[in-house]
Amino acid sequence: MKILILNGPNLNRLGLRKPEIYGSKTMAQILLEIQQSWPDVHFVYKQSNHEGDLIDWIQEFEGEGIVLNAGGYTHTSVALRDAVEDCAIPVVEVHISDITKREPFRQTSLLTGVCAKSIIGIGTDCYAQAVKWIIDEANC
Repeated sequence: MKILILNGPNLNRLGLRKPEIYGSKTMAQILLEIQQSWPDVHFVYKQSNHEGDLIDWIQEFEGEGIVLNAGGYTHTSVALRDAVEDCAIPVVEVHISDITKREPFRQTSLLTGVCAKSIIGIGTDCYAQAVKWIIDEANC
């Protein structure tokens, strides 16, 4: 089984950027915990601050599912939404913070309607919950 964990803009700063909102764990720590929990799964991790990279990676990925934290593009990118909608495998939208309780401009997700599932507001555990959902849905 192969799962892509895909992070958008500013998520390369996890553990450093606004820890009161996003927590103090780095993405490396989160990925290590996930790999330890599912040692038989092949995880591919990618992060970019560039919208086109995210779209390309979604379109190119061949595996069982994608965990997507699109960061700020969640609220602004119709192009990213279209790529997710066109994706043949399940995409799980994740957000560390509860975007429904943040600033008004963050409260609307263009992705929720085209993702197989959305997991928001549970901190960095959202990544593991999304992986578990994909594995359970794939019956692996």
